[in-house]
Amino acid sequence: MAAWDLSVTVEDLGPDAPPVTLSVASDLHVGGVILKLVEKTQIKRDWSDHALWWEQKQRWLLRTAWTLEKYGIHADARLLFMPQHKPLRLCLPSGITLRLRACFSNPVFQTVMGICRMLNIRHPEELSLLRPIEEKKKKKDKDSAEDIYDLTEVPLSSASRPCLYNGMPAHFADSAQMEAIYKMLSVTQPPPAPEVIAKQYRPASVVDKAHIHGRWLDSSRCLMQQGIQENDRVWLRFKYFAFYDIEPKYDVVRLTQLYEQARWAILLEDIDCTEEEMMLFGALQYHISKVSQSEPQMMSSSAAMDDLESALQSLEVKMEGESSSASEMLENMTAPDLNDYLKIFRPKRLTLKGYKQYWFKFQDTSISYFKSKEESIGEPIQQINLKGCEVAPDVNVAAQKFLIRLLIPAPEGMNEVYLRCENEQQYAQWMAACRLGSKGKTLADSSFQSEIQSIRSFLAMQKSSSGSHGNTPANDESINTHSLVSPRYHKKYKAKQLTPRILDAYQNVAQLSLTDAVMRFLQIWQALPDFGLSYVVVRFKGSRKDEVLGIAPNRLIRIDLGVGDVVKTWRYNNMKQWNVNWDIRQVAIEFEGNVNIAFSCVTADCKIVHEFIGGYIFMSTRSRQKSDTLNEELFHKLTGGHEAL
Repeated sequence: MAAWDLSVTVEDLGPDAPPVTLSVASDLHVGGVILKLVEKTQIKRDWSDHALWWEQKQRWLLRTAWTLEKYGIHADARLLFMPQHKPLRLCLPSGITLRLRACFSNPVFQTVMGICRMLNIRHPEELSLLRPIEEKKKKKDKDSAEDIYDLTEVPLSSASRPCLYNGMPAHFADSAQMEAIYKMLSVTQPPPAPEVIAKQYRPASVVDKAHIHGRWLDSSRCLMQQGIQENDRVWLRFKYFAFYDIEPKYDVVRLTQLYEQARWAILLEDIDCTEEEMMLFGALQYHISKVSQSEPQMMSSSAAMDDLESALQSLEVKMEGESSSASEMLENMTAPDLNDYLKIFRPKRLTLKGYKQYWFKFQDTSISYFKSKEESIGEPIQQINLKGCEVAPDVNVAAQKFLIRLLIPAPEGMNEVYLRCENEQQYAQWMAACRLGSKGKTLADSSFQSEIQSIRSFLAMQKSSSGSHGNTPANDESINTHSLVSPRYHKKYKAKQLTPRILDAYQNVAQLSLTDAVMRFLQIWQALPDFGLSYVVVRFKGSRKDEVLGIAPNRLIRIDLGVGDVVKTWRYNNMKQWNVNWDIRQVAIEFEGNVNIAFSCVTADCKIVHEFIGGYIFMSTRSRQKSDTLNEELFHKLTGGHEAL
């Protein structure tokens, strides 16, 4: 049995203190080393959070029953004895910076869970930590002293849900100062000054966006292993755009931070939208900031009342279901007819053919089209099965453009088809039918009419009301329109030109409550064509040039870097398996129909791509029955790679 001297640096003794030397044997366990250390330092304090960090191997020695021999530790090992929880500067989507104690020894996934528990954000699996973009330091930077709100005194609890008091976690109800911090987290920030927007980093291209996505921290490794030190600055952001079970009553902070992330994505042109949509986003921001001043917090009522309310609601639904007569049920079961003349266009490269008019018929979950109404008794030209399709709107009310974009699954990727409607009425019906069809539902489904109604109200919001309703002055001096739109429009229009357009759009949202306005903002953001795309520059096997891979909640997209066109789309539900060759850092994916793709990553580690794909598949496994318990083991299996094993 070998015995030797082991030197350990104790952080609590100060940076200049010499290492403590212990005489140890190879069969001594890690707990015994810690005991010897504590006795030798003779400092009376709580050491329960301390652990040993092995510098050369970049790993924590957390298994205290393991012997030094089992860990492979010899006399040359540089060990540090320090707390596992340390202060971290956390920048939230709203721009607020908090200083809080985070776990430096657990995988980042668990660290984020702890942070979200402290801040009362449900579903922490949707968020992660990101290295900030380095800002260029100016010699005379007067604004460098930012406000940092200190939460380092908050005890870290292991309970899955924080104990609420007056709608906020108990640790925020301790003092007026802490209560004020919680209010800041749960209230939307006022629109930023145009100068602030102009100063922020704006990705100029897809490649710039890809570089940002290369900054995500690895969920299966701890902060220390990724070079994050005490008091370092990291960003907390929503990483997976699959938002589950949003409940405004419980999700005040989550909803506010999600709104802030969406707002900044639009202001910094991180996601593209039309001018009409930008005016609507501007109007909603104006309304939200106006209402949040008078109605400071989204309602978070007591849990007991909520339980009672939901029980009454479900009872009401049951009673309604029982009272409906047989004739009513039969009436509901017969699906309404939907046939009309529409125009169809299949975009193919190098073709300039426009839209062609055909007679369309909606049946079960598919669309058939014929040359004319008279020929609809015979065989259709084509039948499109909508189940599993992707349906996206492409609408401009002012220009009377009502397009439905369908992405139809095919073995080699996705086929794109556009349907053009003549007017709002026709568009609302066909769009609602396509949405139901894509979910495998027929027109007999009870949600058909409500779907039509929500599409109509969405169109009404985009429509500029020419006759102002008089509840807002024609030119409101308090509105700084350049704070509500992205810099592109600062150059294009003067503030005076933007004011009437934003106020026009504001007429349609002025009646909304704060929660409804935030939810509406998020709905419109989620309906944008590029929503939820994270980019990585990759090189496909057999290709000589770099291309971009877009990772969305339900599909992967191959984008041509030169033109910016989508070349191919592959859906996760057609995926049979994906593998990573960690030696050559290559991702290989196999889809149904013997389609195989392989690529290496240029702007990010392949672990990031692997984690995105596994993460989105994990998000799709969540269900209401299991919503309270997070299957952490499954997440690590899907995202961890060989390091997790």
